[in-house]
Amino acid sequence: VFQEERGQQSVFLQHRWVQICFTCLRCTNGHLMCAGCFIHLLADARLKEEQATCPNCRCEISKSLCCRNLAVEKAVSELPSECGFCMQQFPRSLLERHQKEECQDSCRHPGGTHHAPAAAPALPDGGGRSRLTRLSPFLCFPEVQFRPYRTDDFITRLYYETPRLTVLNQTWVLKARVNDSERNPNLSCKRTLSFQLILKSKINSPMECSFLLLEGPYDDVKIHPVIYHFVFSNENNETDYMALPIVDSVECNKLLAAKNINLRLFIFQIQK
Repeated sequence: VFQEERGQQSVFLQHRWVQICFTCLRCTNGHLMCAGCFIHLLADARLKEEQATCPNCRCEISKSLCCRNLAVEKAVSELPSECGFCMQQFPRSLLERHQKEECQDSCRHPGGTHHAPAAAPALPDGGGRSRLTRLSPFLCFPEVQFRPYRTDDFITRLYYETPRLTVLNQTWVLKARVNDSERNPNLSCKRTLSFQLILKSKINSPMECSFLLLEGPYDDVKIHPVIYHFVFSNENNETDYMALPIVDSVECNKLLAAKNINLRLFIFQIQK
């Protein structure tokens, strides 16, 4: 009976370990955190305007103070993990290669039964490459940096704003907010970002534009390309807040955990 209980505990612990991601970090006192939990702690600290601390010993944690624990990562990579398509078991370190190159049932394998080629994002009028060529003189894609600020309310709220940037011979500003300015976004596990594009220059005639935000050149954040459309004028120079199409809350936490948010802005000026 004792051996049976120990066997059940071993299986239970194995299943718990399998849920841990490959990257494992430790605080200065040696307590372990997976990368997802570590990023979540940094994002929570940003939302609450506090210093991030280790949940075990309360020592200060940051990207510069914490380091990876390679021994634990190696142990986790050797644990068996089940392929979600063919239900066979492989070491975690080999699972991704199996799904991409070997598993015939995987949607990630080129010849898999569930494979479907991803469609490229269409331009606003669906014109494709020829439309992009016609717009190329009016297409700009500068890198933008969102910096964190706090409102002057009694309970301050976090928001982001870029420095003024010059695009298409006009001056622009981007703003962003968390969970649509929810009062306590740190109490919610669901995290979203929405942004607003503001034209600061005075223009002689309405300016019709399409635009989108994508991840920065050195970021691993997953953002779906979604193109928005707006006609700017002197009387109507601000768009509504639009959702930044981040894949999930984990990706949003990656952005919130960073000192600044670096993205790329694409603007298409449409000529009539």
